[in-house]
Amino acid sequence: MVRIGVIGGSGLYELEGLIDIREQVVQTPFGPPSDALVVGRLGDVELVFLPRHGRGHRLTPTEVPYRANLWALKELGCTWVISVSAVGSLREEIAPGHVVLVDQFIDRTRQRQSTFFGDGVVAHISFGDPVCGALHRTLAATTADLGLLHHPTGTYVCMEGPAFSTRAESNLYRSWGASVIGMTNLPEAKLAREAEMSYATLAMATDYDCWHPDHDQVSVEAVIGVLTANVDRAKRIIAAAAPRIAALGPSPHENALRNAIMTQSNRIDAATRARLDLLIARHLG
Repeated sequence: MVRIGVIGGSGLYELEGLIDIREQVVQTPFGPPSDALVVGRLGDVELVFLPRHGRGHRLTPTEVPYRANLWALKELGCTWVISVSAVGSLREEIAPGHVVLVDQFIDRTRQRQSTFFGDGVVAHISFGDPVCGALHRTLAATTADLGLLHHPTGTYVCMEGPAFSTRAESNLYRSWGASVIGMTNLPEAKLAREAEMSYATLAMATDYDCWHPDHDQVSVEAVIGVLTANVDRAKRIIAAAAPRIAALGPSPHENALRNAIMTQSNRIDAATRARLDLLIARHLG
């Protein structure tokens, strides 16, 4: 049975038709993930939900244990990962409530652990196209078929946070041609590729970033209203896309580490081999 990981808010698992729902606690070599994972079955597909910031939104973007989160999804057998993320819009045409199918990233983080490697093992993955094309196309087609307002491509600026951008920064990112801004997805995308899982983002615009002249006129109530509607949109997309994803076959990135590990096998000590066994064992022989 195909397993699809879904990273986002804690309410995403409330999908109509989801059955056999259970919680699963996973321990990883990188500590505990953000929270217990919720596993459920939708038809012939199993979905594994992980609340990125923990239930009750307890973790800042910098505090999110990205390595533990992606490791946990890998350990539970996920081969596809959908990231649902609230973002600020950097373009007039991307209005609050629109869905952006991100296909590129710009990294503006400074304090993130975004690799499983180091400490005696070096690996360099290919990352020119940071989201899985097959998964991206499936999510885009599903969103279009549902009649949701969306943008089939876009560049996501991943900033450190937790404070939002200055107006100068916001306008700089606009001058770069970026589409949306958020604080979480780039570590996830890198780690998913290292873990040989297909990853794609559903970026859900909640507001215009501070570049917009009407930004300060947006009320908290209006943003909360958009957030609530975005959760519903995300659930509809995930439910409709799940069987289509299952029909795609194996993940196109299931061999992303082939030829990426640079360290000679006989130079990797036993403890490191054991720690990273889930990722590297089949590539080292």
